[in-house]
Amino acid sequence: MKAMILAAGLGTRLRPLTNDRPKALVEVGGRTLLEITLRRLASFGIREVIVNVHHFADMVVEYLSKHNNFGMRVEISREEVLLDTGGGLKKAAWFFLEAGGSGHAGKKYDSFILHNVDVISTIDLAKMVQFHQETKALATLAVQQRETSRQLLFDDHRRLCGRRKGSASAEIVCGVEPAYQWAFSGVHAISVRLLPMITEDGGFSIIDSYLRLAGQGEDILGFRADNYYWRDLGKPENVKQAAADIEQQVLQT
Repeated sequence: MKAMILAAGLGTRLRPLTNDRPKALVEVGGRTLLEITLRRLASFGIREVIVNVHHFADMVVEYLSKHNNFGMRVEISREEVLLDTGGGLKKAAWFFLEAGGSGHAGKKYDSFILHNVDVISTIDLAKMVQFHQETKALATLAVQQRETSRQLLFDDHRRLCGRRKGSASAEIVCGVEPAYQWAFSGVHAISVRLLPMITEDGGFSIIDSYLRLAGQGEDILGFRADNYYWRDLGKPENVKQAAADIEQQVLQT
């Protein structure tokens, strides 16, 4: 299986930690966010990864070269202009659609993982992918019941049907009243068949594409990840807390 790590952001919320480095190279417990994510993906058997870069891009390339790509095939998708999650994935689509589209022994993969570099978790990717493949979803999003200013809305069958931002009115794209309001965790399992269906251009959130496709009847499902450790490392205080969790063995990376 293949994966993409989203690492091109400016990391403005992480300043001053990102004054002289990209957020992917911010350290937690003595290891960079990029290393933690790569090793986590590798622990689930993923050996081919593409990483999008923008802010201090050459530092990421040099870091990977210095560490021999941590024993993985790692491709780089450079973004001269930030493309957000959707535009970044669209630019890197070739990696999942390349001739042969194969991994070990010429096996062609029909799904891949999309993972934010600035989240750390113990979400069981194997179970998530199994759920994704068994349900034949177009995309599966790891979600939790927690407070956030951006909530995704799902129906009784865990199908995405809208979103709510802050105090604004909910955006509903399905014909039923949403039953659940869950927070997205920055980890996706995606079917390769989604890629040609992304028609948005420029920089855009992949959530925009998901909502459009959900409104057209496609299954974008929520995978409940409430029982797993998860933390957004977008702020210095969150990085500090994650480091403490690792030291206290609340979290093992």
